[in-house]
Amino acid sequence: MRLRGRKGIRESLEEQTDLVILDPRSLKGRWSELFGNDHPIHVEFGMGKGQFISQMSFKYPDINFIGVDMYDELIRRAAEKARLVWEPAGQETPPNLKVALANINYAEEVFAPGELERIYLNFSDPWPKSKHARRRLTHPRFLDKYRGLLSPLGEIHLKTDSRSLFEFSLNAFADYGLQMKNISLDLHADGIINEEHVMTEYETKFYGRGVNIQRCEAIVGSEALARYQAGRLDKYRL
Repeated sequence: MRLRGRKGIRESLEEQTDLVILDPRSLKGRWSELFGNDHPIHVEFGMGKGQFISQMSFKYPDINFIGVDMYDELIRRAAEKARLVWEPAGQETPPNLKVALANINYAEEVFAPGELERIYLNFSDPWPKSKHARRRLTHPRFLDKYRGLLSPLGEIHLKTDSRSLFEFSLNAFADYGLQMKNISLDLHADGIINEEHVMTEYETKFYGRGVNIQRCEAIVGSEALARYQAGRLDKYRL
């Protein structure tokens, strides 16, 4: 993927220290300190233009959000989107959001063990060729990273329009011994959208075209699993 950015983009990003993080490795283990609170931290790996993470930060002010991408131009667009989303609230700087320039391959150099509560993987590159399977963000080598970064309440939330990636991911989660929940093979069936649901740019476009979207949640943390199991027992108890 190649993105043609505006002239002077790096200089512009360097000036946005209130929102943009260009050296996230320096914050490993100190993200809560940066936000100034101990709220849960949710991260979107591969945030694209930032619509999802920006709207999530506005919708859930008691959660800290971090959008991660490896391209300067996407960081620029995400920062712009974030400020627009928060503008109606009179906030020039989103208080619970940062956008960080980083390569997901080195996520463990950016976040400390147990520092995250949720990871979002939205419309990741499906890498359809078998020889590229290791590049898929739900490959076991990435699941190893996520397990180390997630807290006892940790979960992975996946959305994709790629049936092949979805099937691969479900099998990867199962082989890894993760409990899955809220599995949907057609998220927007019959045109119904849950009011709690926040769409990405891709999702908005695909939904308008009638493209099928798949979604699931994988439970990683021991405490999250215990809560799920307790709730399931209550649900089916006569």
